[in-house]
Amino acid sequence: MFWLIFLFATSIKLLLIKSYRSTDFEVHRNWLAITHSLPPSKWYYENTSEWTLDYPPFFAFFEWTLSQMAQFFDPKMLQVNHLNYDSDATILFQRLSVITTDIVFALGVKKCISALKIKNSLGILAASLIFLCNIGLIFVDHIHFQYNGFLFGILLLSIGYLLEERFLVSCVLFASLLNFKHIFIYMAPAFGAFYLKFHCYQGKQPISNFFGLLAAGLSCFVLSFGLFYQHLPQVFSRLFPFKRGLTHAYWAPNFWALYNFADKVAEVALKIPKQGGSNTGGLVKEYVHVFLPKISPMTTFLLTGLVMVPCVIKLLFFTDKRNSMRAFLQAVVICSCTSFMFGWHVHEKAILMAIIPFSLLSLLDTKDARYSFLLSFVGNFSLFPLLFTPELAIVKYSLFLAYTSAHYVLLKLLHQKMNFHWYEIVYLCGFIMLPMFEHIISPILNLNTKLPFLPLLLTSIYCSVGILYTFLSYYILYMSDIGLAYANANKSKMKLKSK
Repeated sequence: MFWLIFLFATSIKLLLIKSYRSTDFEVHRNWLAITHSLPPSKWYYENTSEWTLDYPPFFAFFEWTLSQMAQFFDPKMLQVNHLNYDSDATILFQRLSVITTDIVFALGVKKCISALKIKNSLGILAASLIFLCNIGLIFVDHIHFQYNGFLFGILLLSIGYLLEERFLVSCVLFASLLNFKHIFIYMAPAFGAFYLKFHCYQGKQPISNFFGLLAAGLSCFVLSFGLFYQHLPQVFSRLFPFKRGLTHAYWAPNFWALYNFADKVAEVALKIPKQGGSNTGGLVKEYVHVFLPKISPMTTFLLTGLVMVPCVIKLLFFTDKRNSMRAFLQAVVICSCTSFMFGWHVHEKAILMAIIPFSLLSLLDTKDARYSFLLSFVGNFSLFPLLFTPELAIVKYSLFLAYTSAHYVLLKLLHQKMNFHWYEIVYLCGFIMLPMFEHIISPILNLNTKLPFLPLLLTSIYCSVGILYTFLSYYILYMSDIGLAYANANKSKMKLKSK
């Protein structure tokens, strides 16, 4: 059943080969050309294209590996000066490369199903459909164009081995993942806390376990960056481009979208003259706030870290072996959500870093399933602006509705019930108004020419409210378990005294 669903998902992806492609398609074609045509010492200096290499070295070597096969499709795609090259053979190769590497994602899902000990047919069916047909990954990877399925496959493999208490394998996989895409460092506090407590502190040989983990993790970084040791400042300048501004061109639906919106409302209401900058200058410009205080990268870093602290403390000091699996996954979700909400220059696609691990939790508990569904609904809807061409309207809405309906039905069958508060239902129903405004009301009122970015703004702000609500509500639920931990500990003490 699992592999049949995988083949079904693959067939959908094959039908999308000729669909719209974003600039990320040219980004990865250019990286194929850079890694194939130039020696590694020049990879992070090449700037013929504006889409310079800005992923860690493991991903650069991944592109080099793909380029060895790409030359048999169309060698011209591997020339650095062939900017925006998109022959039919190039399109076919790049699309197939994403579809083929999704096998890693399937293996990661299968490993987690095994680690979570899901054996009943309904649970396996739910896990298979929710993950393998994940609509967010289809939007981002197979229409917009990226390799997130491959990367999330490594993440799920790492989680699966961790849940099986094969900590060294898990550590190597997670360290490797950081060297494929450094944005996964968002999850590092949860992984680090779990390794320290359940492998080092509670292990039979704490000191040797600690140094074993350290050696396993560092070895991946040495393998990744060792070849570039003379060029580390240049590599890091590419990996951490802080001059890109607080928000991306399309405001990711997080706290800073609401912050920018509040600043814009104050600017209009108080008739404050502009001081330069751009509200949507995500590529290179910095956002200049007119009324509210300017936010620096250090501010977002400190705020993100502070919000994560209670989560990590709970995992370290208020989690025992009995509930460690669920607590770890919860911590991964909260750390990912925290970074999405408060991070610097967050892309809307980063919401998948919370949705994917949250989907694992949705298989375990009714409360987790409710919040996971909310985040999946809102987060996947927030990806619609990536698919903005008219011919994709029917595709994105129909795929979204089909996946969301199946997602809801499967979770409800799995947990018997999944009740939402009335205001959550009202909020979800409100999403009907966003496409109606974009495709009906805005053209009728001729707002497409007067205020072309208004639909984007409304989508960003409306989704921000839902994601912020889900994040805060779930964080409170997670932290409330501390009281239960105290109560259980006291009960255990009372039983020992009575005995």
